[in-house]
Amino acid sequence: MGSINNEIKQAADAIKNSEAIIITAGAGMGVDSGLPDFRGNEGFWNSYPPYKKINMNFYDMANPSTFISDPQLAWGFYGHRLNLYGKTVPHSGFSVLLKWVNRKQKNFFIFTSNVDGQFQKAEFDPEKIIECHGSINFLQCSTPCSEEIFPNKFSIKVDHKTMRAIEEIPKCPNCGSVLRPNILMFGDFNWISKRTEEQNRRLTSWLLKNRNNKIVIIELGAGISVPTVRYFSETTSIKYNAPLIRINPMDYNTKGIPISMSAKTALEKIDLLLSSSKATL
Repeated sequence: MGSINNEIKQAADAIKNSEAIIITAGAGMGVDSGLPDFRGNEGFWNSYPPYKKINMNFYDMANPSTFISDPQLAWGFYGHRLNLYGKTVPHSGFSVLLKWVNRKQKNFFIFTSNVDGQFQKAEFDPEKIIECHGSINFLQCSTPCSEEIFPNKFSIKVDHKTMRAIEEIPKCPNCGSVLRPNILMFGDFNWISKRTEEQNRRLTSWLLKNRNNKIVIIELGAGISVPTVRYFSETTSIKYNAPLIRINPMDYNTKGIPISMSAKTALEKIDLLLSSSKATL
C-alpha cells in the first residue's frame, strides 16, 4: 500500500472520471453511525453482554430455528436491532455519496449486505438498491406458509437485561405462526428471496444499460467473514473494467485502490479533494 494521500487522490480521480457509480457496502458502513458490526464473538458480546452469559454468539442468534424453538429470544435480538436501526441517523458519509450520485445524473446502483435500511433513510432511491441478505423492515412467515412478504410495521419491546421480547410478537395473518424478518440467516432454507430477486433484476438491467459507460465501484466496510459484497465488487470490477475503491480500516488488502480508513473519514477526505479541485464531477 502506498501513501494514503496518493490513494485518496487516485480515488478522487476515478470518481471524477466516471459516468456511473456502484456503491457496495457491508456492516462497516454503519459503524460511524454507531451501529455494531458483530466482528468476532467478543465484538458481538460487547454489543450484547446478556448473550455472553448464556454463551450464544451472533451465529446462534441469527438463526431461523430460534424463531421456532424460542421466539421471544429470537425477537428480543431482532426487536432490539429493529429499534436501534429506527433511531439511527445515517452518518455524513451517506450525504457525501448522495451528492456524488446526484452530480452523475443519479446514475448509480447500491449493492449492500446490510439489512438496516440506512441507505433508504439517507434518501437514496429504493429502486436502485439491492439488499442481498434481505431487510429487517420486511417480514415473512417463519414456517413459511406462503411466499408473501409483509412491511414491518411493528415495534418490539425488549427486556434489555434478558434480551427477550416482553410483549406479543408478530404473527402471520395467514396461518398464525410467528413472523420473522425477511433476512437471509445462517443455515436458512426458508428465506423468501423474491424481493431481493426483483432488486437483482433491476441491477442487471442497470448494468446492461451502463455496459459502455465508465463505472467506478466504491466499496465501504465489507468484511471477509461473509465475503458476498467483496466478491460482487471484485467480479463486477473485472467484468466492466471498473476501478474499485476499497475502503476498510482492516480488510483493505491490495485489490483496486485500498484505503485503510473508516467509511465516513475516507469519503469526507475524498470529497474534500474533489471540492478543492477545479475539475467538477
